[in-house]
Amino acid sequence: MEDAYVLQLSGHKFRDLYLCFCGYAKCGSLHGFGPAVRPNYILHYILEGKGRYRAGDRQYELHEGQGFLIEPEVQTFYQADREDPWTYLWVGFGGEYAGEYLEELGLNSRQLVFQCRYGQELKQIIIEMLKSSTCSSTHQFRLQGLLYSFFSVLARDIHMVPSSGSQGDNLYIRRAMEFIHNNYFNNIRVTDIARYVCIDRSYLYTLFRRILDQSPQDYLTTYRLTRAAELLTVTDLPVAGVALSCGYQDPLVFGKAFKAKKGLTPSQYRKKNRQDARERLERERDLLEKL
Repeated sequence: MEDAYVLQLSGHKFRDLYLCFCGYAKCGSLHGFGPAVRPNYILHYILEGKGRYRAGDRQYELHEGQGFLIEPEVQTFYQADREDPWTYLWVGFGGEYAGEYLEELGLNSRQLVFQCRYGQELKQIIIEMLKSSTCSSTHQFRLQGLLYSFFSVLARDIHMVPSSGSQGDNLYIRRAMEFIHNNYFNNIRVTDIARYVCIDRSYLYTLFRRILDQSPQDYLTTYRLTRAAELLTVTDLPVAGVALSCGYQDPLVFGKAFKAKKGLTPSQYRKKNRQDARERLERERDLLEKL
């Protein structure tokens, strides 16, 4: 469970850097998100408590005053601590120079975790963003300015947090994930993945279980179904089209796998997710002033 306040934007008028969404949440014990793949960059910052973040084969134990970067098209998972669950804020963004601006802060695919002392300033910026929820030009310019202010606060005091190194980097795992991310929409099998990374299938299985705590097939299925959930949410593709886009030739097989993973059929998931979004927006309008 989590108490969350979210602003979701549709469309943008800027190119170099633009806000996609932002939010603030107080999480319950062991509340998690993922494994999932996101289409945008997302920065999370921890205001209180603790939790863990996993990106690919790297895992971090994080606490108050620290934050983490989620990159587009990278499978991630994060979860609140059991005893001291975190409260965090987040900002999702894109743009032609988004990656370059992150590099200037020192954040990239090799450095995903940071520390900053000005958490209350970051929180205030997010609150102001949440209050600017209309689509007028005035509010769009205001949100753009607030996004730059968020980057400005980080630039003033950002320090990199090294990986614990407990799982390390593994070339075979990285190449296998790269192959899956680039070919999940094709009819690939685990033998194809093993052949690509030039190792035996059984050894690939051992590496995945040891480093990612799941089999190669589980990783491939999770990645496909995560992409399917995104397509069901943000597009009007028919279910059969979503299935084909995610590597399932048979819509019935896709529907069975999706329900086993999500607890709902694809059509039910699409309907419920969109209804939940509408209800959440109505609830947030009533609760926002409590911040």
